[in-house]
Amino acid sequence: METKFDSLVTLKKSTLEKSQEALQKASQNLQNAQDALHSSYELLNEIGLPQHGSISNMLASRELLSRQRASIEQNKKWVDFASSQLELAKQQLKKDMIEHEKYKYLELEEIQKIIKKQKLQEAKELDEVALITFEKKKIKGNT
Repeated sequence: METKFDSLVTLKKSTLEKSQEALQKASQNLQNAQDALHSSYELLNEIGLPQHGSISNMLASRELLSRQRASIEQNKKWVDFASSQLELAKQQLKKDMIEHEKYKYLELEEIQKIIKKQKLQEAKELDEVALITFEKKKIKGNT
């Protein structure tokens, strides 16, 4: 049964599906960011400080540690950003779910109105048929 809300329900369902995909993508991005951060920490732990050798080895090691710490900071920012994107995606999905449900409800209400109107029309038609039949019987009974 077609209602004026059919196209809106379809549109909102499409929007809802896109929001679900965006949430999955945001979740995957967060997981990737957390994995990268974890890897950065592991690499930092693997870097050893030279116990002896030239000053150039010491400076190279220090530079390597510095770069790894910078990488960790960058990955922390990435995790924070991915977390905020995930939260935004969750909020958008919730909003889209509410909108979709609202239009589904309105569509259902419209369908119920149409069915009620059809039943009322059928009842009127049955009353008319019964009245005509009664009148025909009455006329036949009088003759």
